Amino acid sequence: MPVIRMEFLIHAPQQICFDAARSIDLHMESTAKTRERAIGGVTSGLIQLGESVTWEAVHFGIKQNLTAKITEMEEPRYFVDEMVAGAFKRFRHVHEFIPLGASQTRMLDTFDYTSPFGMLGRLVDWIVLEKYMTHFLRTRNEYIKGVAETQANKSNGLF
Repeated sequence: MPVIRMEFLIHAPQQICFDAARSIDLHMESTAKTRERAIGGVTSGLIQLGESVTWEAVHFGIKQNLTAKITEMEEPRYFVDEMVAGAFKRFRHVHEFIPLGASQTRMLDTFDYTSPFGMLGRLVDWIVLEKYMTHFLRTRNEYIKGVAETQANKSNGLF
């Protein structure tokens, strides 16, 4: 089961980064290439502890639905979303935000997943899926970074 870890330095306060990462609207903007959209549960605004969202997206040319639930949250330090239903056998996605002074945040992103189909799934991970998911998450996190830094420069306001 692959674990993808990423770290980003964001020139924005912790709360802005935390809110950007859990914004349903920003998630849809950042995943426009896969036409990802919220179709169930929380479909806009900031997702909270215990809430879920169902995403519809196109990956590998196939329309898919995935439901994730926020299972842990300590605002503005971290939150965890876990798959309830979808193409993976399971996943746990941890988003951490470590303040570095008043205006910088270290964002840590850990995506721990298991593909379905046993050995075949592990082969698909090795050939294509881990690289695809790493690119997908990096693109999304870079978008979050850009939006958070722009927001911090504008008004220090929240989403």
